[in-house]
Amino acid sequence: MSQSMASAANTGSASDRLQALGLTLPELRDNPYYVHHRALGAGIHISGQLPYQDGWLLRQGVVGRDVELEEARELARHAALNALAAAVQAVGDLDRVRIVQMLVFVASTPDFGEQSNVASAASELLIEVLGENGRHARTAIGVAGLPLNSPVEIQMVCTAV
Repeated sequence: MSQSMASAANTGSASDRLQALGLTLPELRDNPYYVHHRALGAGIHISGQLPYQDGWLLRQGVVGRDVELEEARELARHAALNALAAAVQAVGDLDRVRIVQMLVFVASTPDFGEQSNVASAASELLIEVLGENGRHARTAIGVAGLPLNSPVEIQMVCTAV
């Protein structure tokens, strides 16, 4: 973690840090087939989130063929932001969210091998916004395909603090 990221993560509220990054939590659209989050005991399971912005999937394709690494990293940040919005729906306040685990799925070519680098962009965002509550266990997985031909999908487990 860079020095500037570490110091920024220790100042102000999570909402203040989100705003300082020029970001806002999106409104998540209801879906008739699933919920965006489900609590089980102290854990809150966040459904897989795609890189939607304003109701539109930002990109389709396979990383390493149709989508470049830097674009995939940006898409991972958008998916993480959507997952944060679901977490806030569950706990009521961004400052109460603690990320426990994040699973990052990257639709990628068999020889891509940079799934962890894509996932790191989402991890960096979580730490920038939530500070120590954003640090988490993580798995990055390359897959043959994702819903709607999305390049990235993020699923989380979090808890309220």
